[in-house]
Amino acid sequence: MESIGEVLPLYSVIPFVGMLLSIAIFPLVKPEWWEKHQLGVAIFWSVLFLVPFIIAYGFEETGLQLMETIVLDYIPFIVLLFGLFVVAGGIHIGGTMAGTTANNVVLLAIGTFLASWVGTTGAAMLLIRPVLRANSWRKYKMHIVIFFIFLVANIGGCLTPLGDPPLFLGFLRGVPFFWTMEHIWPLLLLNSVVLLVVFALIDRHYVKKEGKEGEERLELEEEATERVPIKIEGLQNLIFLAIIIIAVILNGVIPQSDIFIDPASAAVFHDGAKTFGFTFIIAGEAVHLGIEYFVQIALILLAAFLSMHFTQKPVREKNDFEWAPIAEVAKLFIGIFITMIPALMILRANGGELGIDSPLKFFWATGALSGFLDNSPTYVVFLTTAGALGVDPAMAAGITTTAGFVPNNLLLAVSAGAVFMGALTYIGNAPNFMVKSIAERAQIKMPSFFGYMAWSFGILIPLFILDTVIFFL
Repeated sequence: MESIGEVLPLYSVIPFVGMLLSIAIFPLVKPEWWEKHQLGVAIFWSVLFLVPFIIAYGFEETGLQLMETIVLDYIPFIVLLFGLFVVAGGIHIGGTMAGTTANNVVLLAIGTFLASWVGTTGAAMLLIRPVLRANSWRKYKMHIVIFFIFLVANIGGCLTPLGDPPLFLGFLRGVPFFWTMEHIWPLLLLNSVVLLVVFALIDRHYVKKEGKEGEERLELEEEATERVPIKIEGLQNLIFLAIIIIAVILNGVIPQSDIFIDPASAAVFHDGAKTFGFTFIIAGEAVHLGIEYFVQIALILLAAFLSMHFTQKPVREKNDFEWAPIAEVAKLFIGIFITMIPALMILRANGGELGIDSPLKFFWATGALSGFLDNSPTYVVFLTTAGALGVDPAMAAGITTTAGFVPNNLLLAVSAGAVFMGALTYIGNAPNFMVKSIAERAQIKMPSFFGYMAWSFGILIPLFILDTVIFFL
């Protein structure tokens, strides 16, 4: 029996394309209107997809797709972002720090390292405000935020499953926790060094472009600001950040622990028993919400609540903390998640027929789609595709996952493509949009959707070609 993804017409992705074009065009032509009607636009494109889908496939199938997309994907996604946003917003890194090229390189390098351990969102929310404050005297600073997105909000999260959601999904499917670190660190080192060098050259160019006027602004900034040692306030939030990290780890550990397994669920699921929880039968399909789902969400919301309760208000005020960035992400990504349903259904149904059978193809196919679709399901699609190739374990080094045996070189290509190329667009990874929003509220004129892509394609694509030549040929 054919799956719906096999018969869905290509024009079913029009609402998704419309959603992306809205994000790209409305901020340029009607910025004030866009600020007020983001949720309305997201609802419009979602309805434009849902109504024809209901007519063609019925309420039950539509309900199944919405259940999987909103309950299984969007809610954990936005809750995690919310928790990291709140907790990181309660940590204030103060002190006198001028935004010189050398200091900016150090800040970007620190953020890149932290991203694999506190998540790209956590590292981005922790450091974006200190970076903006350090460079408040600069006239030209858009490029600083762009490289921050490249390194801290994306590439830096590649070492562990804590760093980026696609790698966490790999962990849930049998990829060992430290496998990625063991295999991807040369790629991270190369990409980080190249990007930091390119950033330093570009930053020096803009410093020279500011000339004597820039030097005078820096001098005035230093004269007007009393030199204060670097100081971190709101350190109790590190405990709440640890709670979030534990919540993410437990989401992977609980399903592997026998004490949480519900034997009765084996009668519902062909692939074995699941953890205790709730099972919904929709359109003949069983959708299971295990105890790990509720534990993760409860712990993250608890961490956010504790952060708001125990962090003094002046600390958040120093961070210029406001709810607008996370609200913008929540409104836009609900539209993105819903409208990309047909694109992902088509990809899942036809991914194995795309002729992708080499590290080069896996790297670019996973990466190209991760820049425009959510990189987590894209990772799963191509991990499954790699496992379905039927490579003999005796003929290649690799690991056995729930998707089958996957050679190391193919898994490395899928992992790097999903994480690295999330930097290609503002929607490739959720922190990208949050960093952009925070920067704009700090009066930094960020490039448009396509303007950002001009930067990312011009700088990152040559770098990814270099990655291909060295690691994937």
